[in-house]
Amino acid sequence: MQTYRYMEETMEKEMKRRCAMTIAGVMMSGFSVGMFNASAFGMDPFQVFAHGVWNFLPIGFGTFYMLLNLLMLIGVFFVDKSKIGLGTFINIFLLGYMVDFSTWIWNRPAFTGSVVSRLVLLAVGVLLLCVASSLYFVGDLGVSTYDSIALVISERKKWKFFIVRVTCDLLCSLIGFGCGAVLGIGTLVSAFGMGPLISYFNVHISEPLRYGKRAAM
Repeated sequence: MQTYRYMEETMEKEMKRRCAMTIAGVMMSGFSVGMFNASAFGMDPFQVFAHGVWNFLPIGFGTFYMLLNLLMLIGVFFVDKSKIGLGTFINIFLLGYMVDFSTWIWNRPAFTGSVVSRLVLLAVGVLLLCVASSLYFVGDLGVSTYDSIALVISERKKWKFFIVRVTCDLLCSLIGFGCGAVLGIGTLVSAFGMGPLISYFNVHISEPLRYGKRAAM
């Protein structure tokens, strides 16, 4: 009985940690995208696509981002509903508005008045996005609608996830750029350089947070 109660308490504590990691990861992702926007050196590929399409619409970005993800969610539901979880809905309803808020904070002369300050914004934004992605994925409570596309294709077609994800990122970048969004070094770093950093943060931050000290051993 005591063993069962201990296991139940352990599982409850881990679920709370996973929820906290997921919420923090999504909010940090939105905050980092705001820094990308302010740096004007390019955003991550999906944001390039979203901002490019949004240029032609008379609504706020947060609202558009939510509607875009809801449309994608319908497709994911019919193709592979196992990819949908708490993290998916937090991403849909929080991230776009966090991007709006973060862009409002950082898009000021004090932060964007020189190339050096913009490069600092970009560098911090990339690192923050990698930490956020690590928390979000290791929390494992559902993936964003965009992330699920590459996962489903790679699983169904038995193709390597890296190749599918890079292809999706390149397509999103090209479409967004064609619609007027900024494509720059930040986009390239996001598309090709985040993998090693996310893996590093998985081992040194996210896995110890979720599983405790044993994950770092």
